[in-house]
Amino acid sequence: MKPKNMKTYLTKKHYLLLGMVLPLCACNVFKKNTETPQGGSTAITKESVLPNDRQNIVQPVSAVYTSADLAKGIVKGDWAIETVNGEKVVGEKAPYLKFVPQENKVYGNNGCNVINAEYQYNPADSTIQFFYLASTMRLCSKPGLTDMEINRALDAVRFYSWELNGDDYYICLYDEDHDQVMELMHQNFQFLNGTWSVKEIAGEPVNLEKMKLVIDVDEGKIHGNTGCNVLNGKLDINMDSPNSISFQAISKTLMLCPDENYETQLIVALEDATKAKALKGGKVELLNGQDKTVLVLERTSDK
Repeated sequence: MKPKNMKTYLTKKHYLLLGMVLPLCACNVFKKNTETPQGGSTAITKESVLPNDRQNIVQPVSAVYTSADLAKGIVKGDWAIETVNGEKVVGEKAPYLKFVPQENKVYGNNGCNVINAEYQYNPADSTIQFFYLASTMRLCSKPGLTDMEINRALDAVRFYSWELNGDDYYICLYDEDHDQVMELMHQNFQFLNGTWSVKEIAGEPVNLEKMKLVIDVDEGKIHGNTGCNVLNGKLDINMDSPNSISFQAISKTLMLCPDENYETQLIVALEDATKAKALKGGKVELLNGQDKTVLVLERTSDK
């Protein structure tokens, strides 16, 4: 499927450049410019807080896309590498890039080795450049389109374009001849940010005022209260497929809880969750690998 409008490109040489090809990104590049002002954004970060002392989490500008960002062509956040030179990427690990505009840096994995570089871009003429590329030197064992192909594609990038298709954001990266070299897909879980009441566990209604979860997507953290004990853990976004997440390293305090408590069920449900989807009415659902709903959460503004 081809996008209707492509508004961003990349230009400039340097040691590292980003590039990807999407069916969505088959569009014309506008113009080239020898100047590449930085497209950095100011980041706002805030730690999650426990439910007994919580506040609304301020979403970091570096990870949240708005319609205004789309119009401005801002490049930030986490992107899965989908294709290189029109072919699907295959590697030992899911290749991805993480743009951090406040640092003017990009981090990621080329399917085998960890990579990082500096980047500059100019939304005014859709140009982007990457330089000072560094990579670990692991010997890659799994055959497929990965590693050196991705590094070479990044080095060839000069222009970019991106747009919204349904709920998904895509970036196309082009070389100096305006040929697509890479396609990126944005993993957007910002709808999970904030404080949540637990409404259902494995299809069973729950009505415990103290049972709440505080999720900070950008910090990769989850805090909360099981209704009895304080809970902490990590949130990991899986770049292999859309909407894929996991909650890991979940721990809790050891207070003795009453018999009628959903603590164990809550922890099991979190550990079983592999996907997250936004629902109407300020709710989200977490699903397991069989697409069965394990948790239903409802956004709360409780202090």
